[in-house]
Amino acid sequence: MQSNSFGTPHRIVSLSHVNDPASTPIFPGDPEFALETATTVEADGYYLQYVKQGEHTGTHWGAPAHFELGGLTADQLDPADLYLPAVKIDIREKSARNSDYILRVDDLVDWESRHGRIPDGAAVILWTGWESRWGTDLYANIDASGIHQPGFGVDAVRWLLDSGRFGRRGALGTDTFGPDAGSDDSYAVSTLLYGAHRISLENLANLSALPTTGAHVLVGGTVNRGGSGSPATVYALI
Repeated sequence: MQSNSFGTPHRIVSLSHVNDPASTPIFPGDPEFALETATTVEADGYYLQYVKQGEHTGTHWGAPAHFELGGLTADQLDPADLYLPAVKIDIREKSARNSDYILRVDDLVDWESRHGRIPDGAAVILWTGWESRWGTDLYANIDASGIHQPGFGVDAVRWLLDSGRFGRRGALGTDTFGPDAGSDDSYAVSTLLYGAHRISLENLANLSALPTTGAHVLVGGTVNRGGSGSPATVYALI
């Protein structure tokens, strides 16, 4: 248990998968992920790995420039964009019945009727149950018609924006490849989200430890010059 400067207890939980080429699913078309031993203690006096990966490998966050021409890059974001109140929406049962399930406005309204208003500028995180598929072909869930993963609907994201729940800041988070349903190869949700200068949190882990309300997420990762995002350590402060 940690405490902040005011003495309020915080439990710190990692929401990130371990980055491992043997188990990390790669989105189709993304760069190969590899870890190579560059130096060893025995030969060089110190141990170092050479990491080769895309900016959206494993657990990561996306900046507006990822989809928006002229959008904010990783180094142009304010640090406060990466520290947000968090809410978790559990759609595991619906996702188990329908791997192409799309979150609707009705789902958000129903969630608020039970848990209260989504805080302004929150990270709205979908708990789909997909994290249990990590390291297997069932994570990408690809067949002849494409990828099958649940995600946010365009109308639901537009409601978050138009209602003011996504104010100056906000994020969509998920334990899948990204906020779009896998069946949507137009990436309409990502385009809408990034066009509004918000961020995404993708391939999250350990969502069972994230409470439905009351936590904050703190997003780390390398800030590359002109970056579209970054592999990340995402922490929940509970």
